[in-house]
Parts: sequence; structure tokens; C-alpha cells
Amino acid sequence: MASLKDLTGQGGAGGAPASLDTLLDMTLPVSIEFGRTSMTVQEVLGLGTGSVIPLERMVGEPIDIFVSDRKLAEGEVVVIGEHFAVRITRILVEEEGDAT
Repeated sequence: MASLKDLTGQGGAGGAPASLDTLLDMTLPVSIEFGRTSMTVQEVLGLGTGSVIPLERMVGEPIDIFVSDRKLAEGEVVVIGEHFAVRITRILVEEEGDAT
């Protein structure tokens, strides 16, 4: 596993710093969360085609956008042609004391 020191080139040959452009090609998982609910195992086993699962969110509430399991933004669901999409409405800024 590469360390940040390796990525910046500070431990590499010649001591020349590596470009951060190498990070721009990284692929990160993006997840969109419409809502959550809790169900018993019996309820899950009873699900079938056409089942409706109520979520804790109300219609019109912003949805959460996660990048690598970290909430990055909020958005709204939109339809483009025959596909669903998400319009980002707010980028969340991490407070200085919130770094984990």
C-alpha cells in the first residue's frame, strides 16, 4: 500500500515531488441514499415483486451523496430522459474539528 509520502515523491528517487495528477485518475465509490428503514428478518423474507418499503424521509427532502462512505453532498432526484439522476444542491464542508 502506498503512503502519502510515496505519492508526493518525498521518499522517492531523486527527491523530485510527484504530481498530484496521479490522484485525479483514481476511481472512488459513490453511493446515493434515498432513505433508511429497519425491518425484521421476517419482514425482509416477506418482500416480493411489488412490495413497498417505507423510508424515514419525506418526499422533497434532500438525499445524501456519499463518496467512499463519507457524506459529501446533498441533492435532489431528477429525471433525464428515461433515467434517474441526482442534482447536487449542497456540498458539505467539513468543520476543522470534525476530521476523523
